[in-house]
Amino acid sequence: MILDGVPLVYIDDDLVVVDKPAGLLAVPGRGPDKADCVLHRLQRHLGPLGVVHRLDMDTSGLMVLARTAAAQRLLSMAFAARRVHKRYVAVVGGIPLPPTAPDGWGDIRLPLIVDWPQRPRSKVCFRTGKPSHTRWCVCGTERHGPAWATRVTLEPITGRSHQLRLHLAALGHPILGDPLYAPPTLARATPRLLLHARELALPHPAHGRWMAWCSACPF
Repeated sequence: MILDGVPLVYIDDDLVVVDKPAGLLAVPGRGPDKADCVLHRLQRHLGPLGVVHRLDMDTSGLMVLARTAAAQRLLSMAFAARRVHKRYVAVVGGIPLPPTAPDGWGDIRLPLIVDWPQRPRSKVCFRTGKPSHTRWCVCGTERHGPAWATRVTLEPITGRSHQLRLHLAALGHPILGDPLYAPPTLARATPRLLLHARELALPHPAHGRWMAWCSACPF
């Protein structure tokens, strides 16, 4: 089912999971020109919804919203306690050295904080930044025009603003199509940010059993 251009992946009395399109705000921003968003589009059909987490406007993929106040509280608690499993797919510029761990996964631990003079950007700051942790692994290399790029899988352990985008940029391999953290040649290499929330799993707020969803990567 698609409501106002937003594909529904799952819905019940407590929550709704959507596959957010790239280029659409998750929640309203400041000003009337930023009112159009996933939340407002769905509320026109489903009634009041509670925000649990957000995806960047340029990011596509799975996002959950609560349909009751009780569900919003329990889902928010699950996110805060890091009891939610999330995996993303991204394509980054260049060919990073793959992690050396036996399981192929590496860790990026760089503290992040909002860069207030340059909002909405964030920045790495070892003095005032909040602890931020991303796990990542290499899936393979591919060509984008004349340049080589690398497809990676990402697991955000924490959930800071722009965490995945900034952590990869800090490694020297920003995500293709990123207007904030990639140099102009990589920012213009694709028509959209190549970042997609592919997997989401969490304990259901009504009965506590784990539920999982997957969204095919559109790039």
